[in-house]
Formats: sequence, C-alpha cells, structure tokens
Amino acid sequence: MDIQGQLVGLACSVAVSAGGAWWFLRRFSQARHLLDTPTSKIRSAAQGYVEFYGVLHDSTEPQLLGPLTNTPCLWWRYKIEEYTSNGKKRSWRTLESGSSEALLRLDDSTGSCLIDPRGAQVRPLTREVWKGSLRHPLGAAKTGWRALFSNDERYRYTEERLHAGQPLYAIGDFRSSGGGRQGLDLPAAQGAVIREWKGDFGGLLQRFDSDGNGQLDEREWQRVQLAASLEAEDRHRRQSTQPVQHHLAKPREAQPFILSCAGEDELVRQFYWQAAGGVVLCLAGALAAAWLLGINSF
Repeated sequence: MDIQGQLVGLACSVAVSAGGAWWFLRRFSQARHLLDTPTSKIRSAAQGYVEFYGVLHDSTEPQLLGPLTNTPCLWWRYKIEEYTSNGKKRSWRTLESGSSEALLRLDDSTGSCLIDPRGAQVRPLTREVWKGSLRHPLGAAKTGWRALFSNDERYRYTEERLHAGQPLYAIGDFRSSGGGRQGLDLPAAQGAVIREWKGDFGGLLQRFDSDGNGQLDEREWQRVQLAASLEAEDRHRRQSTQPVQHHLAKPREAQPFILSCAGEDELVRQFYWQAAGGVVLCLAGALAAAWLLGINSF
C-alpha cells in the first residue's frame, strides 16, 4: 500500500473510531439521564428537568391533519423520498420532510401539561410507509391487494402520527405559570416594561415629556421608571390570578428532550444497544488505525 493510501485509510479509521466514541458517550449519557430522573406527577412536579407518564388528549388547538393521508391527529411528521439510480448506485433521496409544531396536551391522574414538541426526539406509535408514482400521494397508504400488486415505486412516503388516547412518556424542562406560583423580580420586570415602551418612543415622549422639548430629562426619566414599576406590579398581580398552567419544552442544557409512546425501560434498552454499537465502531476504527500504523513501521 502506498503512503497516500495509508494516510487516507488512517484518517478514515480515526474518524470511525472518534465517531463511535462520540455515539457511545451520547447514547450512554441519554440512558443515564432517563434512569436518574424520577417520574413525577404534574400537579406536584418541581420546576426544572422532569419526566412524566400520561395520556394524550385533544387540546384547544385546531385539529391537525396528516399532510400525506389527511388523517386527524395531534402531531405529525412526514418524509417524501425519490428512488434514484446511477449505474450500480441506487438510493432513496429525500425531497421533502417536516413536522408539526402545535402544542400537545398530556394528562395524568393529577393534572394537564402542555408540551411544545419543537426540538424533541419524538417516537410515535403510528408509522405508515408506502410507495407511489406521484410526488405527492393521493390519499392514504395502499393496503391489501392494492399494495401487493403495485409497481409504482418511484416515490416513497413516510408519515408518523400521535393520536388522542395514546400513552406518552415525556422528559424535558417543566415550568408553571399563573396561580401566584411565580415571585416578582421587580427590576427585571420593570426593565421589560421600559423596553416595551421604548419600542414606541413617540408615545413614550407624549406621556412623559412634560416640557415638550423632545427629550426626557432626569426628572421625567424618574417618572418613567416609577410608572414602569407600577405597571410591572400590576401585570404580575393580574397574572397571579390566572389559573396555573404547566408547560414542558426543550431544556436549555444538553439534556434529552424525548416524547415517546414507548416507556422508559424500552428506551433505555435501545440506548444501551446503540451505545454498544458505538463501542464496536470505536474499537474497529482503533484496530484498523493500529494495523495501518504497524504496516508503516515496517
């Protein structure tokens, strides 16, 4: 083997080994996060990173329809692929993909929680895959004899959905608002009100520029700050009288955000198997690199 070929092979081996190590650490860390986070009830859950078990229910959002099948659902994800052939190379190329962003409502025996699915690893129970001759399918997937004798395979369609009544395991960042649960950070709230007012500076001058010179002097600025403080307190008071609302969303830190119809045990088992695959890749890459280095030493 020439030197250039050895260098290319060595670079590929190191990349495979590093990729396997990264995959192992990622999946092992996700499994540990799931195991180390206790299951909580919505009503009594602490603010922060939590996991819930519950059942999906219809929310107040307008009903969604799967983009490929027009099936009513609570959440959808789709993909359209095209079959390409170039000599001996054959593959499916993704043409379109997307997922819905409407809020989900999870209920357990103690309360309800709204979930923002953006950024989540969603593992739904319902998944349909079929093929056809048009880029956009006409209606639902073919079944039975129609699917068996269909030769239209240029396009492949995948649609995944979550439906009301399905069980859901959810782990992510939990926050509650309303019901007097949140304390008032007056300086921060006052600053937010002032920034909002500055967005309409003309209106701000009209309210507080008493001498009409087009500027706010020190005394006028003190009036602005006092009014903003009173406005912030009033907004907090009104918010505190609202019913408590619970929300689950993507954590700010590098923690798993997972919505799955499968339970924790099944997810952890899958992550451990995937972590083991990362170990195999890492060792294979390291052995290949050591073999190439050994050839070069001779």
